[in-house]
Amino acid sequence: MKMQMTFGERVFDTIIHVLLGLLIVVTLYPLLYVTFASVSDAGQLITHKGFLYKSLGFSLDAYRAVFKNPAILTGYRNTLFILFFGVLVNLFMTALGAYVLSRKNVMLNKLFIFLIVFTMFFNGGLIPFYLVVKGVGLIDSLWATILPFAINTFNLIIMRTAFQAVPDSLEESAKIDGANHITIMFRIVLPLSMPVIAVMILYYAVDKWNGWFYASIFLKDHNLYPLQLTLRQILISNSTDSMATDAAAADRFQIGETIKYATIMVATLPVLFVYPFVQKYFVKGVMVGALKG
Repeated sequence: MKMQMTFGERVFDTIIHVLLGLLIVVTLYPLLYVTFASVSDAGQLITHKGFLYKSLGFSLDAYRAVFKNPAILTGYRNTLFILFFGVLVNLFMTALGAYVLSRKNVMLNKLFIFLIVFTMFFNGGLIPFYLVVKGVGLIDSLWATILPFAINTFNLIIMRTAFQAVPDSLEESAKIDGANHITIMFRIVLPLSMPVIAVMILYYAVDKWNGWFYASIFLKDHNLYPLQLTLRQILISNSTDSMATDAAAADRFQIGETIKYATIMVATLPVLFVYPFVQKYFVKGVMVGALKG
């Protein structure tokens, strides 16, 4: 039976819907602005002031210039390298650590967990971190953006919580059959924890795709820059003239403005296309992390 809503409840629902609608507009408009600007006519975009609700004319010159720029293609290549090998390293190391910490009979287990969680709040700082990376010879190498970040503490705790949910009886039965910890982990615990494995892949992949700060510190060779760092260099240094060499000198500034927006879209579109299909796994990750462990 449908319950009758009171006047106060209807007012409250209306306010909530209005606030959510405003939040959607505030969140979505910057993306729409960049999308419209990237396909607008450069001359009209330069003279336009205020809000942008549609494209001003239509031109794909900015996208043509972006894809002709070797720095963008090199950035994509470097980002895909970091993404593939970084996620593999992250997933393997996090799974190993989570399995050990999820076992009840591990000596000093609580002490290890305390020391690991301690690193979430206190660390040596950026300069000591740089000196360590430099000392092991990773400066100016793509591995400098992978190996020092092999485990994320928050993700480790999430995976440990998921591993603890696997029934102890399965592990005991496997041990009776002669299985060791490697067999138990890879043939029992991990197959039963595939939802959290998917969550970890997504968390680490998004982090690798958006990463630029540590790359800017550890990488000096521009040919090693990931896509996001290349995008940052273009936007901050206004280095779009070289991408518009086919245009006359008087038009390069105008085209350069649309190139900035096109570059942002090229770096953002892959995530926008993938996210609708993986959103449910992000929700699953929040639920896993909320369980008592």
